[in-house]
Amino acid sequence: MNFVAVGAVALGGALGSVMRYLLDGFIQSVVRSDFPFGIFIVNITGGLVMGLLTELMALKWNVSLEARTFLITGVLGGYTTFSTFSLQSALLIERHAYGMAAVYIVGSAVLSIVALFAGMWIVRVIYG
Repeated sequence: MNFVAVGAVALGGALGSVMRYLLDGFIQSVVRSDFPFGIFIVNITGGLVMGLLTELMALKWNVSLEARTFLITGVLGGYTTFSTFSLQSALLIERHAYGMAAVYIVGSAVLSIVALFAGMWIVRVIYG
């Protein structure tokens, strides 16, 4: 196990989480809406930054494993896990695995929400 990479993930994750918290809070305080515009913007900008960074690291930048781990898994993972979902979806589409991409995209979105409700239901049954 590469403990430097683990530290990079931890540090990046903390930074990304704080960025998400601050941006979400700022946007929601300005917009003042029931729609979660803050996280909506975080998810979209996270996807954009994920795309920019992965292509730059693949085509232009010679970046160490620790730096990639810090930026992609750490910062962007802490900022939004939606960016990782977006990258995996794009990779499936680029590989022309359209059926698998559709299952992954729809399944991830729907089943994640279903799982969230299941978790809420379990707690309500136990403690409600």
